[in-house]
Amino acid sequence: MPYGMYISAEGAAAQAQRLEVIANNLANVDTAGFKQDVATFQARFAEAIQQDQAQPGDRSINDIGGGVKIIDVETDHSIGQLKHTGNDLDFAINGPGYFLVRGDDGRQYLTRAGDFALDTQNRLVTQNGHRPVLDQSGSEIVISRGLPWSISPDGFISQAGATYALGMSQPESIDELVKVGNNMYQPLGTVRPLTLSERNVRQGFLEMSGANPVRQMMAMIETTRAFEANTRMIQNQDTVTGSLISRVLQA
Repeated sequence: MPYGMYISAEGAAAQAQRLEVIANNLANVDTAGFKQDVATFQARFAEAIQQDQAQPGDRSINDIGGGVKIIDVETDHSIGQLKHTGNDLDFAINGPGYFLVRGDDGRQYLTRAGDFALDTQNRLVTQNGHRPVLDQSGSEIVISRGLPWSISPDGFISQAGATYALGMSQPESIDELVKVGNNMYQPLGTVRPLTLSERNVRQGFLEMSGANPVRQMMAMIETTRAFEANTRMIQNQDTVTGSLISRVLQA
């Protein structure tokens, strides 16, 4: 099989993977607090070099390009724009930090999505998955229906003499956050609570998705064309190979 066909196949596979990333971004353009993913490409060595059967720069037949590959899918944690919703249970962190929520496994996770609700037990929960929102001590927050309550700009919820410090923390390194689904992140490293001066919550606002629909559509068109170009190269090389074999057999 021609080596060029392998290169084209590798390019098509990389573009297909990037297309999956873009499709997920597009599916979440209206998801509050969502952070877009970005596929990172890198030039690929020839297969012999990849298998340690040759060395780069040895000027042999193996010292040729091997196409491209995706080496990582990184998350862009840039803070999104805040949108006024008027819903009292919508909270947005105006600055760095993440809300604390409890997952189904009982562990604490982080999220930027502040579109909360009250469940049947009057617990403050996430819209996606109805997972309990926690205060800074790791306890569930309960807001009784029918009783007045308020939240201060620094994130302290007060009702009937009880006060909850809305759980807000920041990982030491953003790169140590891993997406686990339902718009939540699992911190792999150290997480610290926000200081009082860092706590800034806006009630009735939501942080919008970090995925821009126009840019994602442009990226999808670009990726689709690159994928089609690679598949056409595979077809052309297959046609040339078939024609060459036919001529040899007829000779």
